[in-house]
Amino acid sequence: MLHFQARQRLRRQLETLRPELYRLAWSWCQNAAVADDLVQETCLRALERADQLRDPARLKGWLVRILVNLHTDLLRQRRETEDVVELPCCAGNEPDLSAERQDTVQRVRQAICRLSEDQRRVLTLVDLMEMSYAEVAEALDIPIGTVMSRLSRARRRLRLLLQSEMETTAAPTRLRRIK
Repeated sequence: MLHFQARQRLRRQLETLRPELYRLAWSWCQNAAVADDLVQETCLRALERADQLRDPARLKGWLVRILVNLHTDLLRQRRETEDVVELPCCAGNEPDLSAERQDTVQRVRQAICRLSEDQRRVLTLVDLMEMSYAEVAEALDIPIGTVMSRLSRARRRLRLLLQSEMETTAAPTRLRRIK
Protein backbone atom coordinates (compact mmCIF):
# COMPACT_ATOMS: atom_id res chain seq x y z
CA MET A 1 0.00 0.00 0.00
CA LEU A 2 1.19 3.49 -0.78
CA HIS A 3 2.35 5.61 2.06
CA PHE A 4 0.58 8.87 2.92
CA GLN A 5 2.75 11.27 0.88
CA ALA A 6 2.49 9.19 -2.28
CA ARG A 7 -1.29 8.96 -1.90
CA GLN A 8 -1.55 12.73 -1.41
CA ARG A 9 0.59 13.30 -4.50
CA LEU A 10 -1.69 10.99 -6.48
CA ARG A 11 -4.77 12.89 -5.27
CA ARG A 12 -3.26 16.19 -6.45
CA GLN A 13 -2.42 14.69 -9.83
CA LEU A 14 -5.96 13.36 -10.16
CA GLU A 15 -7.36 16.81 -9.38
CA THR A 16 -5.14 18.28 -12.09
CA LEU A 17 -6.09 15.67 -14.71
CA ARG A 18 -9.80 15.54 -13.85
CA PRO A 19 -10.89 18.31 -16.31
CA GLU A 20 -9.09 16.56 -19.18
CA LEU A 21 -10.66 13.22 -18.27
CA TYR A 22 -14.07 14.87 -18.09
CA ARG A 23 -13.70 16.44 -21.56
CA LEU A 24 -12.69 13.08 -22.93
CA ALA A 25 -15.58 11.24 -21.27
CA TRP A 26 -18.03 13.89 -22.42
CA SER A 27 -16.76 13.67 -26.00
CA TRP A 28 -17.54 9.96 -25.93
CA CYS A 29 -20.97 9.98 -24.29
CA GLN A 30 -22.25 13.54 -24.89
CA ASN A 31 -23.91 13.53 -21.48
CA ALA A 32 -22.60 15.65 -18.60
CA ALA A 33 -23.95 13.44 -15.81
CA VAL A 34 -22.64 10.22 -17.36
CA ALA A 35 -19.26 11.82 -18.08
CA ASP A 36 -19.00 13.04 -14.51
CA ASP A 37 -19.89 9.57 -13.19
CA LEU A 38 -17.28 7.95 -15.43
CA VAL A 39 -14.56 10.34 -14.27
CA GLN A 40 -15.56 9.96 -10.63
CA GLU A 41 -15.37 6.17 -10.92
CA THR A 42 -12.04 6.45 -12.76
CA CYS A 43 -10.56 8.51 -9.92
CA LEU A 44 -11.97 6.17 -7.30
CA ARG A 45 -10.51 3.10 -9.00
CA ALA A 46 -7.18 4.85 -9.45
CA LEU A 47 -7.00 5.59 -5.74
CA GLU A 48 -8.07 2.07 -4.80
CA ARG A 49 -5.55 0.46 -7.15
CA ALA A 50 -2.73 2.98 -6.93
CA ASP A 51 -0.25 0.23 -6.12
CA GLN A 52 -0.87 -1.22 -9.61
CA LEU A 53 0.61 1.86 -11.30
CA ARG A 54 4.08 0.68 -12.24
CA ASP A 55 5.42 3.91 -13.74
CA PRO A 56 4.16 7.21 -12.24
CA ALA A 57 5.25 9.00 -15.42
CA ARG A 58 2.51 7.10 -17.25
CA LEU A 59 -0.30 8.15 -14.93
CA LYS A 60 -2.32 9.88 -17.66
CA GLY A 61 -2.30 6.80 -19.91
CA TRP A 62 -3.18 4.55 -16.98
CA LEU A 63 -6.15 6.78 -16.09
CA VAL A 64 -7.32 6.85 -19.70
CA ARG A 65 -7.17 3.05 -19.77
CA ILE A 66 -9.36 2.89 -16.66
CA LEU A 67 -11.78 5.38 -18.26
CA VAL A 68 -11.88 3.37 -21.50
CA ASN A 69 -12.69 0.19 -19.58
CA LEU A 70 -15.44 1.90 -17.59
CA HIS A 71 -16.95 3.41 -20.74
CA THR A 72 -16.84 0.04 -22.50
CA ASP A 73 -18.59 -1.56 -19.52
CA LEU A 74 -21.25 1.15 -19.66
CA LEU A 75 -21.84 0.54 -23.37
CA ARG A 76 -22.18 -3.18 -22.73
CA GLN A 77 -24.74 -2.54 -20.01
CA ARG A 78 -26.84 -0.22 -22.17
CA ARG A 79 -26.69 -2.04 -25.51
CA GLU A 80 -28.82 0.69 -26.99
CA THR A 81 -27.81 4.01 -28.40
CA GLU A 82 -28.80 7.29 -26.91
CA ASP A 83 -29.87 10.30 -28.90
CA VAL A 84 -27.33 13.07 -29.00
CA VAL A 85 -28.39 15.69 -26.51
CA GLU A 86 -28.57 19.14 -28.00
CA LEU A 87 -26.24 21.07 -25.74
CA PRO A 88 -24.98 24.58 -26.28
CA CYS A 89 -21.45 24.52 -27.61
CA CYS A 90 -20.03 26.81 -24.96
CA ALA A 91 -20.30 26.67 -21.20
CA GLY A 92 -20.21 30.42 -20.64
CA ASN A 93 -22.19 33.33 -22.00
CA GLU A 94 -19.45 34.74 -24.16
CA PRO A 95 -20.95 37.46 -26.38
CA ASP A 96 -18.10 37.40 -28.88
CA LEU A 97 -19.07 33.95 -30.16
CA SER A 98 -21.13 34.25 -33.30
CA ALA A 99 -24.04 32.06 -34.29
CA GLU A 100 -21.99 30.82 -37.23
CA ARG A 101 -19.20 29.59 -34.98
CA GLN A 102 -21.69 27.88 -32.66
CA ASP A 103 -23.30 26.22 -35.66
CA THR A 104 -19.91 24.99 -36.90
CA VAL A 105 -18.99 23.60 -33.50
CA GLN A 106 -22.34 21.82 -33.29
CA ARG A 107 -21.91 20.31 -36.76
CA VAL A 108 -18.44 19.03 -35.89
CA ARG A 109 -19.73 17.51 -32.65
CA GLN A 110 -22.58 15.80 -34.48
CA ALA A 111 -20.19 14.49 -37.14
CA ILE A 112 -17.86 13.11 -34.45
CA CYS A 113 -20.84 11.34 -32.87
CA ARG A 114 -21.47 9.60 -36.19
CA LEU A 115 -18.01 8.00 -36.16
CA SER A 116 -17.65 4.45 -34.92
CA GLU A 117 -16.81 4.12 -31.23
CA ASP A 118 -13.27 2.92 -32.02
CA GLN A 119 -12.61 5.83 -34.37
CA ARG A 120 -14.12 8.37 -31.96
CA ARG A 121 -11.93 7.11 -29.11
CA VAL A 122 -8.69 7.33 -31.08
CA LEU A 123 -9.59 10.73 -32.55
CA THR A 124 -10.45 12.24 -29.17
CA LEU A 125 -7.41 10.76 -27.44
CA VAL A 126 -5.02 12.12 -30.07
CA ASP A 127 -6.70 15.43 -30.88
CA LEU A 128 -8.44 16.34 -27.62
CA MET A 129 -6.15 14.77 -25.02
CA GLU A 130 -3.03 15.34 -27.17
CA MET A 131 -1.72 11.86 -26.41
CA SER A 132 0.98 10.30 -28.56
CA TYR A 133 0.17 7.32 -30.74
CA ALA A 134 2.18 5.11 -28.39
CA GLU A 135 0.22 6.36 -25.37
CA VAL A 136 -3.08 5.77 -27.16
CA ALA A 137 -1.98 2.28 -28.19
CA GLU A 138 -1.10 1.48 -24.59
CA ALA A 139 -4.30 3.00 -23.18
CA LEU A 140 -6.54 1.14 -25.63
CA ASP A 141 -4.42 -2.01 -25.62
CA ILE A 142 -4.10 -2.07 -29.42
CA PRO A 143 -1.09 -1.99 -31.76
CA ILE A 144 0.26 1.42 -32.74
CA GLY A 145 -0.49 0.65 -36.41
CA THR A 146 -4.14 0.19 -35.51
CA VAL A 147 -4.11 3.59 -33.79
CA MET A 148 -2.72 5.20 -36.92
CA SER A 149 -5.17 3.50 -39.29
CA ARG A 150 -8.19 4.25 -37.07
CA LEU A 151 -7.11 7.86 -36.75
CA SER A 152 -6.63 8.16 -40.51
CA ARG A 153 -10.05 6.62 -41.19
CA ALA A 154 -11.68 8.78 -38.52
CA ARG A 155 -10.27 11.99 -39.95
CA ARG A 156 -11.19 10.99 -43.50
CA ARG A 157 -14.75 10.06 -42.46
CA LEU A 158 -15.09 13.26 -40.43
CA ARG A 159 -13.97 15.32 -43.42
CA LEU A 160 -16.48 13.53 -45.68
CA LEU A 161 -19.31 13.98 -43.18
CA LEU A 162 -18.60 17.68 -42.82
CA GLN A 163 -18.24 18.20 -46.58
CA SER A 164 -21.48 16.35 -47.18
CA GLU A 165 -23.20 18.46 -44.54
CA MET A 166 -21.92 21.67 -46.10
CA GLU A 167 -23.06 20.60 -49.58
CA THR A 168 -26.58 19.79 -48.43
CA THR A 169 -27.01 23.00 -46.47
CA ALA A 170 -25.35 25.19 -49.10
CA ALA A 171 -27.13 23.70 -52.10
CA PRO A 172 -29.62 26.15 -53.58
CA THR A 173 -33.20 25.03 -53.90
CA ARG A 174 -34.12 24.44 -57.52
CA LEU A 175 -37.69 25.03 -58.56
CA ARG A 176 -39.21 23.12 -61.42
CA ARG A 177 -41.82 24.60 -63.66
CA ILE A 178 -44.98 22.54 -63.63
CA LYS A 179 -47.51 22.89 -66.48
